[in-house]
Amino acid sequence: MANPLDTDAGSELFSSYEAELKLVQADLNQKLDQISELSGEPRKSAIRLAERTLDEANELLGQLRIEKQNIPSATRSKANQRFRNFESDIDAQKRKLKTMSDDRKALFGNRYSDNPDHDQQLEQRQQLLSGTERLDRSSQRLRDSQRIANETEDIGRDTLADLQLQRETIQHTRMNMLESEGYVDRSVKTLRGMARRMATNRIITVAIITVLVLLIFAVIYSKFH
Repeated sequence: MANPLDTDAGSELFSSYEAELKLVQADLNQKLDQISELSGEPRKSAIRLAERTLDEANELLGQLRIEKQNIPSATRSKANQRFRNFESDIDAQKRKLKTMSDDRKALFGNRYSDNPDHDQQLEQRQQLLSGTERLDRSSQRLRDSQRIANETEDIGRDTLADLQLQRETIQHTRMNMLESEGYVDRSVKTLRGMARRMATNRIITVAIITVLVLLIFAVIYSKFH
């Protein structure tokens, strides 16, 4: 069987298909075990169900083959190994199912005959039924793919809306930052003006005090002379 699921080695979609394939393989193994205990019509019905499950496993394997190409090359080797394990397991299940299908005595029970025409008719009927079931499964798979495509489109639309909202938020934040920078510049200019006025007032005060001191000295000097 394949190695345990390693979500670090593959994309989310690859991991999802991988988990689904494990369930399908387990179901197929259970059906193969049941076939060995049946004969006649029940065995034929069980084989058809197993063939349907095998087709589903092969479809999932094909999805894995596509999705593993999207995995980063640094971790793709692990995904390739798991894929090869799955491929080997499914081939073994396919061979086992073919062996059971070829066992005509178990398949047809007491109605088994070595008459080639009779066997050919039964085989044609079985192939027709199998083809109809495959067509039904393909149609269902197509509907599922369409549903996934629609869901993906909705997710993409929501993602674009979120990105647009984030862009507007970033632009609004940038405008606020520019406005704040303007306030800071005006505040700096105001502080500089206040500093200049304070320096001017200090010079004027010193000048007035100096004049007053000179006047006092002048008055004192005039009194003594």
